[in-house]
Order: sequence, then structure tokens, then C-alpha cells
Amino acid sequence: MSPGAILTAAEMRAAEADVIAAGTSVETLMERAGIAAAEAAWRFAGPLPTLVLCGPGNNGGDGYVIAHGLRERGVDVRVAALAEPGSKAARRARSLWDGPVETYHDAASAPMLIDALFGTGLTRPLGPEISDKLGGLATAARVRIAVDLPSGVASDDGAILSPVPDYDLTVTFASLKPAHLLQPAARHIGRLAVADIGVEARSNLSKIQRPKLRVPAPEDHKYSRGYVAVVAGDIPGASALTASAAARAGAGYVRLVGAAAGVPVPAAVVQSESGANLLDSRIGAVAIGPGLGRDDKAGALLEQAFASGHKLVLDADALVLMADWKLAAQPKHRPILTPHAGEFARMFGSLPGSKVEQAREAARRSGALIIFKGPDTVVAAPDGRAAISATASHWLASAGTGDVLTGIVAAIRASGVEAFDAACAGVWLHARAATRLGPGLIADDLIHVLPSVLAECYD
Repeated sequence: MSPGAILTAAEMRAAEADVIAAGTSVETLMERAGIAAAEAAWRFAGPLPTLVLCGPGNNGGDGYVIAHGLRERGVDVRVAALAEPGSKAARRARSLWDGPVETYHDAASAPMLIDALFGTGLTRPLGPEISDKLGGLATAARVRIAVDLPSGVASDDGAILSPVPDYDLTVTFASLKPAHLLQPAARHIGRLAVADIGVEARSNLSKIQRPKLRVPAPEDHKYSRGYVAVVAGDIPGASALTASAAARAGAGYVRLVGAAAGVPVPAAVVQSESGANLLDSRIGAVAIGPGLGRDDKAGALLEQAFASGHKLVLDADALVLMADWKLAAQPKHRPILTPHAGEFARMFGSLPGSKVEQAREAARRSGALIIFKGPDTVVAAPDGRAAISATASHWLASAGTGDVLTGIVAAIRASGVEAFDAACAGVWLHARAATRLGPGLIADDLIHVLPSVLAECYD
């Protein structure tokens, strides 16, 4: 099982088919899944009286195994079925359950609810009589656990097909699915456990993990650690945030280019009013866009940045200028673009598919590395690699936090890290800093906590 791998429904079916073809039966996989989910429920909630809801497919088969496993632990378990099992493996699981099976629509609530109605692969809404009953049972329960995915969620894009309760725990198998991290489904998942059932999970889509960054070596100096040039514009405070973040994120040298004297930044950040400093061959990355402006002067600065031949991290006004076709130069290195949803739509229009598919298509079209920001930030490369961030703190939805992300990514990119890895590392550090701070954070707070977050990333 590859850590952090995310499989679509089709990829999961293919991975299971490979294991089955190698000699492991569907019944064995179902037994492993059910035992693992029962263990997770026991560890999470203890011996609460439990109602297990079983659907007609293999997810329901998992439910019968879960019920059996919990009963063996002494839990008072009831089972309610939406319909008779429809697959051979699910029928076998049903036959091994030696207790009564209630009718779904007549089932009374229990302190713990386990939803094994529908899992990966659901493509249509549940009928109101099913979703209403599920909602009522969930509301009455003290603990709610989903098997694989909450019923009513589309696994590949995180769409809500029917009303979905909020779960305390979701237990999935072999790998994450896109809906575990993509909104709006992700807000209903609760805590997430991935059980190893012997299926190899390989994908070019993954969850963004804690990066492993290089500790400066004895021979390093300020330029080898990474020289970041941040281009200032009409609103110097925004670019100052970016420069400060780059300095705190490990850059050896940061220059704020084109800013008027006296813009408040750490003493370590060098300020200069001349844009000629972009010609310095020692620059490892240029960050441009925060506070840049959108007039002809800003367009000229952006063209200078593209013509400089340096690695670029672009945000905010730089993305708007690009979308409005005010840029003629082409970059030497693959740029990193960091749009939020509005900027993304302005640049690429309305693209079909999930947020992952949209980010991949934008990367393919532009030849750039895309950080599609939001509560479920997606990083995508032109070669098809993509990664999703775990749900970030909603307190990041405030002014200036994107400027900080730009500085963090620029610092890591300037140190020589490849664009995709630099983007993923920056997104992780940004989200982790927000989690450390908790409620009420502002952009400036993220900068101050960065050194302690960086300490988690050194071997």
C-alpha cells in the first residue's frame, strides 16, 4: 500500500481485480475489510450498542462482517438491511451473520450507527425515503461511522448526491478516495482511517504528505540556500508579506524589489527600488503578483520577470494579467501558478470534471505547475501528477494568507527543489502552520510560526 495514494473508483476496482487474479478471493478481501472496520469502530467508540446498516452490494457485505466482529467482542449489535445482498460475496457474508436482520425503513436508532449502505462507485442520488431515514438514524446516534464513504457521496469528485450526515469516523480500505479530501464531501468525513487489506494502491494522485527538507550543510551559504526576489507593486504590504514568508521559510537571501523605502519587513530582507536586480544570476526564484497592480507598469514588471529566465512563482495580480493576455514573454522554467477559484476561472474558464481533473487540464494547457487553492487545495503538474491537501483550517480564508503561501513556495523552489515537490511542500507547511495557530489567525501569524513548523520537516 503506497502511503497517501488516492484511487478513483475505477482504479480501486482494477487494483482489487489484480489481487483477485493473483489468487485472493473477493470473500477474503471482504472479510479483511470487515474485520479491520470492526476493529476501528471498537477502538474509536468502545462497546456502544450498535446498529449496522447494510446495502445490497459489497459495502453491505462488509457491514455483515463488521456486525459479526463487533458481536464477538461482546457488543450489542443489530443489523438492518436495505435489500437482500446482490453479490455472491455479500450473500456469503450475510449467511455468516447469525443474528436477525431488520428492515431498513423500520429500524430504530442506536447509540452507534455504522453506515455500510453504499461505498465507492455511487453515481446517483439515494431516494428521499432512504436519505431521510439515514439522516434520522444519524441524528439520533451518539457516534456515526461510515464504511468506505458516507452514503450519498460521489467517490471521484466529492459531490453530494443526496443529503449526507456528518460522520465522526470514516474507515476506508487500501487507499484514500478523492471524496475523502475534496469538498464538499470532505466536511462530512470526520476522522479518517485507511485499512490495509492486501490491495496494492498505486496512483499518480496522492495526499500531500509532510515533506522531507534538506538541512543546510556546512558548506552552504546564503545564495546556495536560495535567493528569492519578490517584486513589489502598488500595494507594498502584500509583497512584504511574501518576502517575510520567504525569509522565514528557509531562503538564504530575500530581496524585495521595487518597494519604496521603509516598507516594514524583517531586517534580514533587503529592499531595493530598482527592478534591475532581477538580472542577478544568483536568484533562485522570483515571486510576483501580491500587491503588483494591474496597470501597464505592472504588466511591464511581469514581462521583466518572465524574461529574466528565473524560476517563477505567480499569484494574485500576476494571474489576472496573464488571463487578460497582457504578457508576451515566455518563461524559461516551468512557472508555479497559485490561483484561487476566481482566478482559476478567469484564467481557464469553466473546465469539466472534478477539481483534480480541472487542475490537471489547466496544467496541461498552460505547461505550468498549478496550485489550485481552497479548503481542498490541489497541486497538478503537466505530466499528470496531482496531489490533494488534507482539509485546511477555515481560518486561512482571510486577507494575505495566499501572499504567505507564495513566499513559502518561492523559498523552497529557490533552494533547488523540483516544482511539483516545492509546491506540495509549500502547501503542507502553510496548512500545518494554520493548524498550529488555530482560530483567529491572521496572515502575519503564519510567518511567525513557520520556523517551528519547518523543524518537523528535517530528517
